[in-house]
Amino acid sequence: MAGNSSRKGAIRQSKKGPSTGTGGKNKKRLSGKGPTPKAEDRPYHAAAKRKKAAEKKATRSPSTRSTSPRATTMARTTPSRAPRGDRPRGEIVAGRNAVLEALREAVPATELLVARSIDVDDRVAESLKLALHLGLPIREAHRAEVEGISPNSQGIVLAIKPYQYSSFEEIMQRAKYPALVVALDGVTDPRNLGAIVRSAAAFGAAGVLMTERRAAAMTASAWKASAGAAARMPIAQVTNLARTIDAAKKAGLFVVGLDGESDDTISAMKVAAEPIMVVVGSEGKGLARLTREKCDLVISIPISATTESLNASVATSIALFHIDQARRKG
Repeated sequence: MAGNSSRKGAIRQSKKGPSTGTGGKNKKRLSGKGPTPKAEDRPYHAAAKRKKAAEKKATRSPSTRSTSPRATTMARTTPSRAPRGDRPRGEIVAGRNAVLEALREAVPATELLVARSIDVDDRVAESLKLALHLGLPIREAHRAEVEGISPNSQGIVLAIKPYQYSSFEEIMQRAKYPALVVALDGVTDPRNLGAIVRSAAAFGAAGVLMTERRAAAMTASAWKASAGAAARMPIAQVTNLARTIDAAKKAGLFVVGLDGESDDTISAMKVAAEPIMVVVGSEGKGLARLTREKCDLVISIPISATTESLNASVATSIALFHIDQARRKG
């Protein structure tokens, strides 16, 4: 049949080479054009448009950046932008007033962190200038990062260095005769601690001792309350105050405890000219039982019957003043 003969011819032709419509000609057209370009190299591809926008942003002139008052102030007071970092280590001081007060007192710090969207008022501007003057690193960060460190930061956070404590042995080596050392038995208010450190420095004490546990530490609040005295006064943490009192006695110190419940008043202290360790009790409970038993003398400060007790830092100041005056007369 005619139809069959034409079909056989078609089959014979297909064995010799590609027939019409199989793409043979198109294959020749594509030869020599190489591999398909990357998406970012195709002008109309979305990836290429993103690449072009990124390159344009990277090469943008500094003159096109924001010249708002906030940006101008930050540029004037900040020497450089530190790279994005982890959460600051150590104690954190947050809030515009708290940060400014800490910087004014030159509290040792490691970093000032400022939110990029912060409104620069007088407190922020002064904080930036003080940080720059102190050579403190200043880092701008997203507000979310700053608020993640402290929700009440008001856009500014100061990281404080851990306090470098001394030791009882170092304090005794530093002490001049007649030695005067202050020991704290459970003082928990950092402001009281700072005020005691300030009084100890004012009346010539060789150092201040405190326990490691259940007591205030040298935080930013304590440092501020010391009015800078913490930078000059050796402060030591001890694990066991009773053993430290024993060591003080072996070193020749007369141990005097302050306790409002004592029947002996400060006028009974006749050993002011001798080497002394003054032991101060906690704000609420006073001296612990064992500490009281270790003292050579326990005294109180007479006050009006209408007043329940004296603040621990006030009582310490009075006792140190009494010792200082007695030594001056001697």
